[in-house]
Amino acid sequence: MALKKKEIHILVVDDVQDTRELIKRNLQDKSCLIHTAADVPEALRILESSTFDLVITDIKMPKVSGLDLVRHVRENYKKMEVIIITGYPSIGGAVEAVKAGAEDYLVKPFTDEELYAAVEKSLEKQRARLACSDDSLCEDVENYGMIGESEPLKVVLRTIKKTAGIPATVLIMGESGTGKELVARAIHYNGPRAAAKFVPVNCGGIPEGLLESELFGHLKGSFTGATETRAGFFQIADGGTIFLDEISETTTAMQVKLLRVLQEKEVNMIGESRTRKVDVRIIAATNKDLQGLVKKGVFREDLFFRLNVIMIPIPPLRERGNDILLLTRYFASKYADEFGKPVMEFSDKAIKTLCSYHWPGNVRELENVIQRLIVVNEGEQIDVADLPSLMHFSALSGAGFNRTLAEIQAEYIRNVLQNVKGNKTRAAEVLGIDRKTLREKLKKYKIED
Repeated sequence: MALKKKEIHILVVDDVQDTRELIKRNLQDKSCLIHTAADVPEALRILESSTFDLVITDIKMPKVSGLDLVRHVRENYKKMEVIIITGYPSIGGAVEAVKAGAEDYLVKPFTDEELYAAVEKSLEKQRARLACSDDSLCEDVENYGMIGESEPLKVVLRTIKKTAGIPATVLIMGESGTGKELVARAIHYNGPRAAAKFVPVNCGGIPEGLLESELFGHLKGSFTGATETRAGFFQIADGGTIFLDEISETTTAMQVKLLRVLQEKEVNMIGESRTRKVDVRIIAATNKDLQGLVKKGVFREDLFFRLNVIMIPIPPLRERGNDILLLTRYFASKYADEFGKPVMEFSDKAIKTLCSYHWPGNVRELENVIQRLIVVNEGEQIDVADLPSLMHFSALSGAGFNRTLAEIQAEYIRNVLQNVKGNKTRAAEVLGIDRKTLREKLKKYKIED
């Protein structure tokens, strides 16, 4: 589990001492500071005097239920996350737990890996909501966790403000890595359903044969492998918001079922004849042209119109101007803190290269690049040579178009050699050629060896 280097404060509440000690022992080695309580009254007293990032609580306890503790945390500690654990799993219990405000739901006995994954997932969602606390970065960062001050981003922020308070279905469109889920979360957490569950579903990441069961749930014995009755994502999101990412990846048959949910506000569990009413706000997203897919006959037109009540286009990073610098500064500070390293400076050439690069992976790609730079760089400054090799050509983007290909190649090789301080092995690696080919080109273009 890749938790932050700074200590994470966690309160574990369970009437069974062995369970408390097991969780404490497993998480203490993960940069976590663990406090424990044997019941809810003791937990409430601890919460009054200490600050925590996360509460892990059992449901069935003497005197006061763990669900009451979840509701208390949600009402009084907005930034704190909650995970429910229980030895008595049921659909009703799961739905009630997440409605009360729990971020995740673990069934005893759970493995160490399941515990770590649940904790990391909850803390990641917390970091997403509190992505930036520096008011100077840009307006609305505190509310939405989106960093930038470009006009294209401001248009998105204004649309979020207008959309959050109304129950209409929203369709978010944008390239991969632009932050579509972040926009969906901003709409949910700034609207009247903020206290209820936000359930993200990657429609493209779930095998076709399992998607219906995952979305709508199933009864025990309804199909081979259905060893227990399980609630679907729509039931878990009841009262809140479901985010259907990669909606374009659903089959025509599944699109018919989703259309029914939008029209009738009800779902059918697999193996059950009666329908169940759900009160769910639907936000969908795609990185593809849905209208084009409608024309090709691979996406239902009626579903498209149902989803496209409010459409929010997310601008690619290359169209957001100086937001690249703001995001670079934010990610550099974030990962320096996470890995216990000083915040590094970027040279003027590196900044120019970052700004001129086309960023096909958008904000997600930028974050990954900065994270890698913070991890591997040992110096005090990041220069062009430290950037990924595929970005180096962007440093030459202003060279013009009135030169021959040979002239451009020669200049590019000179720049690469300069950036790698004459290291020919490294230069050949950046250029994607072997040392023999590099020597031939040095001779051909009369570049000093």
